[in-house]
Amino acid sequence: MQEINLSIPQPGPAATKFLEKGIYSNLVNGEWLSCQSGETFDTLDPATGEVIGKLQRSGAEDVDKAVHAARNAFADGRWSKITPMERSQMLWKIAGLLEANIDELAELETLDQGKALYVGRWAEIPGAVNQFRYFAGLATKIEGATIPTSINYQPEGKEVFAYTQKEPVGVVGAIVPWNSPLVLTAMKLAPALAAGCTIVLKPAENTSLTAVRLVELMQEAGLPDGVINLVTGFGHEAGAALAEHKHVDKIAFTGSTQTGRAIMNAAQGNLKRITLELGGKSPVIIMPDADIDAAIQGAANAIFFNGGQVCIAGSRLYCHGSIMDKVAEGIAAIGGQIKLGHGLDPETQMGPLVSKEHSAKVAAYIADGKSAGASILSGGETGGPNQSFVEPTVITDVTPDMSIVREEIFGPVVVVTPFDDTDEIIAAANDSDYALAAGVWTEGLSNGMRMAGRLKAGTVWVNGHAMYDASLPIGGMKQSGWGRDSGQAALENYLELKTVCAII
Repeated sequence: MQEINLSIPQPGPAATKFLEKGIYSNLVNGEWLSCQSGETFDTLDPATGEVIGKLQRSGAEDVDKAVHAARNAFADGRWSKITPMERSQMLWKIAGLLEANIDELAELETLDQGKALYVGRWAEIPGAVNQFRYFAGLATKIEGATIPTSINYQPEGKEVFAYTQKEPVGVVGAIVPWNSPLVLTAMKLAPALAAGCTIVLKPAENTSLTAVRLVELMQEAGLPDGVINLVTGFGHEAGAALAEHKHVDKIAFTGSTQTGRAIMNAAQGNLKRITLELGGKSPVIIMPDADIDAAIQGAANAIFFNGGQVCIAGSRLYCHGSIMDKVAEGIAAIGGQIKLGHGLDPETQMGPLVSKEHSAKVAAYIADGKSAGASILSGGETGGPNQSFVEPTVITDVTPDMSIVREEIFGPVVVVTPFDDTDEIIAAANDSDYALAAGVWTEGLSNGMRMAGRLKAGTVWVNGHAMYDASLPIGGMKQSGWGRDSGQAALENYLELKTVCAII
């Protein structure tokens, strides 16, 4: 295991002031409240295992309070019935406050999740700002259509006038994961608010701090009480109660496929709407005509960014046999040079994984691959005072039936496989229960476009990876989920379509 630098710079004054609170409350109808049971739980710095705050361990009673607050706020129209321009201006104001507090938010995200500071400061928090600004623009563009019909049995002298209108779905339960907490929260909240919905937010139990700070900023922006409500707690307690609640009209979830199935079952009671952004095992294909240096760097970024804790991580790498060794060794060399350390250290390029428990799961996958006959080209070790660091790992000599090839590892681990035939590799890339994303590296534009059309994935990147924008829909096929986040498609998740047909 390479040496890990755990010198921890002091966070800035804004983050320090926030952390001094020590205990963080739920937000229900504009009031900060303790949970009914009075129980709290610790949130930890994953690099050291030290406690950095205490959160409310919310249960069904707390979720019920929050849902009723959101239901009342929706019913009286304090948000849904204001003008679209007013909603747009509020979303823009929230974006401005996020931007004004970007350093604090990035530091809190790093302390709570472990990620290197630059990931939050220069990628994810700006991404959250852009979500609110993008959907601020769409809030004034929710339009229906007039429909010419062929109905011919209206009374003489009368006409048929038919049109559609789009209405907010109602109360939204937003359940978000721990890997990129703030930007993934923004991807739920911004379109829901633009549509006129009210929300109960349940952040991941081990990364709730930026969610607390976000709703504080939303209050500061002047969002009416009850429009956003926050309950912290565990998925099997607060999350399950939210998914089951009969007065929640929609669940927007990002997380594991296993939990997605549980949410589907919980939603049956009132047939609530669901969008699910779930797991991935994304293939990256490097063709022999690719810009090899760019492809090596791109494939390394695809798996090592945020410690591989990214749903679209390029964890299955397929290289043409003529370039296989050069690519695999190039990625291994990049991984070996990545500096591990505490995320607040500006020199750190990769922080710990989110917890020692998750690190142990990743280590178990690596060990399983070795026992099945795979070769560790580089990395593979775990360590650190909290046993939460995993070295960037490149694995070769794999077969399609291995767990490291078929299952989502969610860590900095890539498996590399050679190929010779394009049809063969398209079939191999599509041979997965997941279909979230894929990548192709080739200088042959026509071939790249043809391959993109044949790959089964919600997003295909050509000569790049993880190129995100608030305007680009992201989501999966197969067991990678239903529906899309980002883009105009995301807004439709939070709208109901009504047809009106009148004799006039």
